Amino acid sequence: MVSAAVVRGTAVAALVSLLAAPAHAVSAEPGATTVAARAEALPAPDIAGVWDVLRTVRKQGAPGAIARVDDGARTHWAALGVADRRTGRAIGNADRFRIGSVTKIFSAVVLLQLADERKLNLDAPVNRYLPGLLPDSRITVRHVLSHRSGLYDYTNAMFARTVPGFEAVRTKVFTYRQLVKRSLSKPRTTKPGGAYSYSNTNFVVAGMLIEKLTGRSVRAEYRDRIIEPLRLRNTFYVHPRTKIPGRHARGYLTPDAAGAALVDATEQTVSWAQSAGAVISTTKDLNTFLSALLGGKLTSRAQLAQMQRWVPAGGKQSYGLGLRRRELSCGVSVYGHTGAVQGYYTYAFASKDGRRSLAALANASNNGTILKSMGGALESAFCGKKAKPRHRAERVERNAAEGA
Repeated sequence: MVSAAVVRGTAVAALVSLLAAPAHAVSAEPGATTVAARAEALPAPDIAGVWDVLRTVRKQGAPGAIARVDDGARTHWAALGVADRRTGRAIGNADRFRIGSVTKIFSAVVLLQLADERKLNLDAPVNRYLPGLLPDSRITVRHVLSHRSGLYDYTNAMFARTVPGFEAVRTKVFTYRQLVKRSLSKPRTTKPGGAYSYSNTNFVVAGMLIEKLTGRSVRAEYRDRIIEPLRLRNTFYVHPRTKIPGRHARGYLTPDAAGAALVDATEQTVSWAQSAGAVISTTKDLNTFLSALLGGKLTSRAQLAQMQRWVPAGGKQSYGLGLRRRELSCGVSVYGHTGAVQGYYTYAFASKDGRRSLAALANASNNGTILKSMGGALESAFCGKKAKPRHRAERVERNAAEGA
């Protein structure tokens, strides 16, 4: 059964609720609160609020924006704007897109599965598995996955000038070692095990670990360990090919110069990121992935707990092993990652039990205002509608009636 409500304004938006069986059911532990009861503790999602966020990011310069909320047996989606500025085709949640750093969760999951298989020790030095790669043998796998290695983020220099930097690497194919070499040419940012310092270099090293320990490509490991078991029909790792297969949203890069025309950044190798940011997916597949992960379907309980050993990551955020935690205004914490790759901003987060998830995309990048505004979708999806403040006269009248 499908019910649809269409909202019309200067552009057309669709807001649809679908009734369907949940993709992943999670069994309650004996003596523990049931998953259903925990899910009910969340306020109902404010889907109109999600729509408002999409409308805001459109006004701020995104050609299009989409969002999908999966909440137990119910799915909501919203879409506004265009997937292609040239043809004017409307964007929709069936469109594939580049998910950027949400890829880091995929890489972390593979390594945690290898830890389950006793092929990897999280607290062992990276150099045990990749001899001589790093100049400091105190840097462990855990340090890499939690961004506490101190390895400089080579993308800082690579994209110091946004559009020229991108055009210089758009069609290049790098080896992992070439990217690590770029990082090692700069001073480290902290001692091993020090404070959180985000660096794409860490997850390039993660990709190297995956390939060394399995003897197979990152693409094959993502496919066989995550994509096929979860039936993620629209999730791909196509590096070093430049095109997004099938129906997809084109991505638009905002130049540094104010008022300059957007740059179509859709076609690129993303070789500068690889295991740190080159996966392609959809909102549906991302929600399925996070639901499975947080529902305990991809790793052992012990490794999922390792993934959620948090370190401060600025503001109301913490970082585990390839996984980010954000505390919302209502006190609810959500778990996932953001992604930024040329032309695309992604948010993918879920509740702790994985029963409610949100994936959202704006097909724009290098616009911090848009990225910040997209965070409002989390507030609407997980905190629900904000209570309207009472006017002082209304409070006085109510208090008098109650004899206060």
